[in-house]
Amino acid sequence: MNNKLTSIAQQFQLEGEVAGVTNLGEGFINDTYIVVTQPGKRYILQRKNKRIFSPVPAMMENIQKVCMHIKKKVELAGGDPLREAMTVIPANDGKLYFVDEEDEFWAVCLFIEGAVTYDSAKTPALAYAGGKGIGKFQSLVADLNEPLTDILPGFHNIRFRFKQWDEALAKDAAGRKTAVAQEIEWVESRRSEMLAFWENVEKGVIPTRITHNDTKITNILFDEKGDVLCVIDLDTVLNSTVLNDFGDAMRSYTNTGAEDDENLANVSMDLEIFRAFTKGYLEEAKSFLTTAEIEYLAFSARYITYEQVLRFLMDYINGDTYYRTKSADHNLVRTRAQYKLLQSMEAQFNEMNRIVREYCR
Repeated sequence: MNNKLTSIAQQFQLEGEVAGVTNLGEGFINDTYIVVTQPGKRYILQRKNKRIFSPVPAMMENIQKVCMHIKKKVELAGGDPLREAMTVIPANDGKLYFVDEEDEFWAVCLFIEGAVTYDSAKTPALAYAGGKGIGKFQSLVADLNEPLTDILPGFHNIRFRFKQWDEALAKDAAGRKTAVAQEIEWVESRRSEMLAFWENVEKGVIPTRITHNDTKITNILFDEKGDVLCVIDLDTVLNSTVLNDFGDAMRSYTNTGAEDDENLANVSMDLEIFRAFTKGYLEEAKSFLTTAEIEYLAFSARYITYEQVLRFLMDYINGDTYYRTKSADHNLVRTRAQYKLLQSMEAQFNEMNRIVREYCR
């Protein structure tokens, strides 16, 4: 048993003595472990990445606000708040986190037993389930009006991204700008359209709500019957537009190729996956969505995919300073693959809107 991890786990209000700590997967951001106590209780222990989420104490307060609100809603509906919502376990001093001697932040939540997860949503049935999961989460927090601390400033804010973009072009740090003139034009030709969408958020035409901001299907727990239990991994919860959650899900769910596919013939938007996710999502969410949110639902897939085109290309121009790369042109490969996906969405946009209208009746 790792003595350091055991010592850290003991700093939290667990039931019983710590009997074991084992690694759980290969996380890209946080280090995650399973803690087992002597009565057989299991918990999730995570080292929170303070380099990405800052400040971590505010992030934990955000998570707790959302979890407590959902628990109240679940209880009122006669559900099980220990299975249908995350449960944050406080440290011994009552804080929602523990700071070790290396100034690293740790947090614990209850492990939800009997839950089922999926690695991807490449079938209509799983896309539908994923849509219901995100729609259910948003519906549960739709009436939570407390402001959350913005621990990811500028996230999905295209005006902020354009400021970074303009600075990157002006600096041309890696001397790559001339070689990607065509790709730069892809971004510039859609600038006004994307800013016009974001102005609707800034002016409140599209409302600001609680959003998850990491809507991959691995963050949704299901029961053994396939029904949604709850959404997990709430580190990224923010006040933004729910369209970001929908759009980001569509960017990842519907892509027939890889995010960094070198063979662009593989890349397109699968309309049946879009249909299935949209159906599941709107079954849960249409009751609280405004007319403006519904109007821009399909567009949000284009918006988030466009933003990713911009960010990959910007990182390439900057000299690959943000994303991990496997080769000198990895970010350029990503840019072109995401642009191909964007083009496929643009070509099918009328049908995407028709599907949204169909499930809003």
